[in-house]
Amino acid sequence: MNKLRIGLALLFCATTTIAFAQNNEEEAIKKTINQLFDGMRKSDSTLVRGAFNQGAILQTIGKTKDGNAVVKGSDLNSFVASIAKPHPEIYDERIVFTKILIDANLASVWTDYKFYIGDKFSHCGVNSFQLVKIGDTWKIVYLIDTRRKDNCN
Repeated sequence: MNKLRIGLALLFCATTTIAFAQNNEEEAIKKTINQLFDGMRKSDSTLVRGAFNQGAILQTIGKTKDGNAVVKGSDLNSFVASIAKPHPEIYDERIVFTKILIDANLASVWTDYKFYIGDKFSHCGVNSFQLVKIGDTWKIVYLIDTRRKDNCN
């Protein structure tokens, strides 16, 4: 009976430690993603660039005039420059973390979002991030999103 109690206690401790470590990693991942959007709101190119790994890929799924899906790429340097360029309104992407999956140094994150220019609603969609942990830091290596103006509950 004592062996059973000791075994259950060890299992509980191991499960608690794994859950705690997973929660810490999730918070670190959220911090990196939030850094991107904080940088966008502040027009701070240093914050934005710091969220990405060198050579990160950015893509958007759009639609052609006839309604077919098309994937459009964006250069990271061009994206960062567009954020840093003076603009009268704040770029405010409001996200909700929907799903975070982690395996060792790889994370996949899904976020719903609504994008505002100043106080004016622009569009909504979903972001899909791939992050890699390099040293102690999570960096975005791939970002693809959808964009639409309807069904933005």
